[in-house]
Amino acid sequence: MNILDKIVADKRKEVDLKKSLITVQQLEHSVMMERTSVSLASVLQKSNTGIIAEHKRRSPSKSVINQSLNVQDVAKGYADAGACGMSVLTDGKYFGGSLDDLVLARASVNIPLLRKEFIIDEYQIVEAKAYGADVILLIAAILSREEIKSLSQTAKSLGLDVLLEVHNEEELQKSIMPSLDMLGVNNRNLKTFEVSLETSKSLSEQIPDDFVKVSESGISSIEAIKELQTYGYQGFLIGENFMKTDDPGANAKKFIDELKK
Repeated sequence: MNILDKIVADKRKEVDLKKSLITVQQLEHSVMMERTSVSLASVLQKSNTGIIAEHKRRSPSKSVINQSLNVQDVAKGYADAGACGMSVLTDGKYFGGSLDDLVLARASVNIPLLRKEFIIDEYQIVEAKAYGADVILLIAAILSREEIKSLSQTAKSLGLDVLLEVHNEEELQKSIMPSLDMLGVNNRNLKTFEVSLETSKSLSEQIPDDFVKVSESGISSIEAIKELQTYGYQGFLIGENFMKTDDPGANAKKFIDELKK
């Protein structure tokens, strides 16, 4: 069983437990359900930098990244830096995140928020909306085509953007459908954790122009982004590069200012 299988097995148990505590109907009474979401895809299309900055305390591949910062400061720092959006890890066991992080980020900024989570159930999508997310992530490696279709349609019915993440051509081909807004290519091999930007480059031509292309993982330089932009990428998810510093917002600002030159 690889790490992804392990995470998903734990996630199923977690979602079942949550459903027994808080029903979908209770989530639907959240004040956030009335909020109009901000489209990350639209913001990326109008931006010439495309940075989606991430809040991530730890990960299975890097263990601790940064446990000492509070999410409100990070969110404000990213918004002030000019990030197009912010990705908030809400998985507790493997990434040290929580839905509270999403709520606190939402209370602090108006930029689009992506709930970064291992979504396997429609319950989690209602939960994302109820806690202030604008965008959900679907991971093709853990979902069938039918699941991608039903989950993405649920998200669209709630006014949320959908970012679908793929790692290879097979995942990409099974995933292309109208209910997606963005197609993200994860440059990290989930089995070996090795990172290569060649993954984004090789898959770029196979992503139809109807979708905003997003490159994820292993992006740490201005040169890498400028090169990926020539392949049609408009969004760049950066987490560890900012989070491993004492002031992610200031580092994001420096990076984004440099990118604008």
